[in-house]
Amino acid sequence: MTNQNFVAVVGAGPAGLFGARELANQGVRVALFNRDIKPGGLAEYGIYPNKHTMKNGLRKQFRQVLDIPNLDYYGNIVIGNEGDLTLNDLRSLGFQAILVTAGAQGTKWLGLPGEDLVGVYHAKDVVYFYNHLPPYSQQSFRFGKKCAVIGAGNVMLDIAHFLIREEKVDEVVAVVRRGPAEVKFEKKEMEYVIDNLDQATLGAEIDRVTPIMQAVDQDPVAAHATILEALPKALPKVSDSKFRFEFLASPVQMIGDANGNLVQVELEDNILVEKDGDTKARGNGNKRRLDVETVIFAIGDKVDESFGLPVEWNEFVKNESPKFPIDNTSFETPFEDVFVGGWSRKASSGLVGYARKDGTNASKVVMQFLQQNKQPIDVKLTVLVEKIKSLGKPIVTKDDIKKLEAAETAEAQKRGVEDFKYDNNEAMLQAMGLIETA
Repeated sequence: MTNQNFVAVVGAGPAGLFGARELANQGVRVALFNRDIKPGGLAEYGIYPNKHTMKNGLRKQFRQVLDIPNLDYYGNIVIGNEGDLTLNDLRSLGFQAILVTAGAQGTKWLGLPGEDLVGVYHAKDVVYFYNHLPPYSQQSFRFGKKCAVIGAGNVMLDIAHFLIREEKVDEVVAVVRRGPAEVKFEKKEMEYVIDNLDQATLGAEIDRVTPIMQAVDQDPVAAHATILEALPKALPKVSDSKFRFEFLASPVQMIGDANGNLVQVELEDNILVEKDGDTKARGNGNKRRLDVETVIFAIGDKVDESFGLPVEWNEFVKNESPKFPIDNTSFETPFEDVFVGGWSRKASSGLVGYARKDGTNASKVVMQFLQQNKQPIDVKLTVLVEKIKSLGKPIVTKDDIKKLEAAETAEAQKRGVEDFKYDNNEAMLQAMGLIETA
């Protein structure tokens, strides 16, 4: 085997896949490790299930990445201090650099009383559930008749979309810490649920918060109009679910019954204050309660603290004086040979294009590191393969992924549906022939 640079990429979402492609196209031997069986990450398990055109377009690109000859895929392997292999294990296998693109696998909580009640969830777990990602797909969720979703971004609307159009609950309340002028969601995502929006209640809510908005020179009329921009392209409603907003409100505790089931969420009303040219929401001490059976927090994510990299403020620590910055951005960690890209570097808006660009830039930084610091080596893939075999579990290769895709395509045709996904690891491993059918 000719000498090459040897790099491990951890995580096979858009950042990892496109980052691995960048490295492989530069002649680097790349081993792509993935916690899940399937590649794609949030592009596979985070985009709403019915967005078939978008998902199929991305899957086609991902297939092209996996077809690169000097790129190897190893799925069903967890990297981290509590995983199958640690960062030191990867170093011992000869990898000259490690690019971490494992996303933000942790869930961000506010530390409020009652977060452990039945009916209180993080949005990521719910998104993984309805997108059939094992083991979340097998978990039990209590979606009651009245649900509160905490947040004001696209993820909040995805959750509302699921509750309104799939679960057909009675009411979904979006609890928003700030005012109507500062919502983060896009008009396109609002189209799915705006036909269920209670416009009379929205108008009354805008009226309620108008004095607070005007005190910081925000325009309530413009904010109201922006929220309603999706109306011309509204999808006709398929349920009688009522969708409404509670603006300038923050959860302070969840309240349960004697059986540990959520029955109420307590909110504190907020005011808006200007500080250092920015507008902040601040509690005013007035508290009230909503009767709800489900609360879902759509407030962002954090990295996995057990991965093996230092963490601060929910993010992996970056080298503040990077040797190879791109656009004044550091992709370097305190470890010289470990780099971060995508959501592992900084949680983004969730758009695939951002993750793709970030992973590609991270790979360019890795290339600069290799060119300056590391000489190509005699890559011994047999050592890596033997180590992986010693884990004593089914490991998924890119040939296996082709078998899985063929099996799922055949099953979709058989069922007469546009898309089919196995929702548990055992069924996927059986479809690939990696374990025997029971």
